[in-house]
Amino acid sequence: MVLERYEVETFLTLAEELHFGRTAERLRVTTGRISHVVKKLERRIGAPLFERTSRVVVLTPIGRQLADDLAPLVAQTDQAVRRAVDAGRGISGQLRVAFLGEWTAPVLLKAVSLFAERHPDCEVHVHEVQLSNSRASLLDRSIDILIASYPFDGMACGPVLLTEARVLAVAAGHPLAGAESVSLEVLAEHPVVQYPSMTSAAFKRDRTPDRTPAGHPVRKGPAGNSFSEMLSLVAMGRGILPVGEHTRRYYPRPDVAYVPIHDAPPIERGPIWLESNTTARIREFVRAAADANPRPLSS
Repeated sequence: MVLERYEVETFLTLAEELHFGRTAERLRVTTGRISHVVKKLERRIGAPLFERTSRVVVLTPIGRQLADDLAPLVAQTDQAVRRAVDAGRGISGQLRVAFLGEWTAPVLLKAVSLFAERHPDCEVHVHEVQLSNSRASLLDRSIDILIASYPFDGMACGPVLLTEARVLAVAAGHPLAGAESVSLEVLAEHPVVQYPSMTSAAFKRDRTPDRTPAGHPVRKGPAGNSFSEMLSLVAMGRGILPVGEHTRRYYPRPDVAYVPIHDAPPIERGPIWLESNTTARIREFVRAAADANPRPLSS
């Protein structure tokens, strides 16, 4: 049995409103039309979908199950149609893009410039997010795409647009401050400042691991609520912190020294977005970002 679109729309609207008058008003038809469609649908299903009295309308168990099954299917269909329309008409509407860390802003702005040139009908809004709200902003869709560090748990990502070497942030008076370079193994010898609790687990394992490459345990130091606060903890001698080379330029501090880590892999950054929010606009922005930054930029 195949349901017509108007039957599904009528049923789901009534299931939401539980009122024939409001349903008719939303669909711009008469209440008689709503009643006719529902009765026809119930005959085809072979069971009542609503219990109705002069005062109330409620879903039957079968009606509730049907509504729960149909609603996500309709949402997926609508999304597919919107994507097809985007592809057919070109890219329009609005796109909210964001960067995490000032060093990612130039990469983002180059992408925005090329995207705007290719798709002048799409309005792009640029935002800055913080460690504390970067994931939440993607999940609640207040932003559509973010330029930030990998790994980023549970999100679509790629390609890599920016790479940089890792350095170790230590207090200016720390014994390691004058070293030419250090190994990741020094993380076992000093407490390591931690990222905020809301930071993803994979990111923490990459930046502040529980063990060194040789398997030695790493002692956890205090956590900061922001990157600036974490560097302040370093300056106070509360711990050391592996960071990206960019930190030298964007966070120069007389009370913090940055020492190269000679055996650490580079940090990688690029576009990140919610997989279920993949739209034609996002796909085109990622393409523009890759074209505007053809080779990963190194610090």
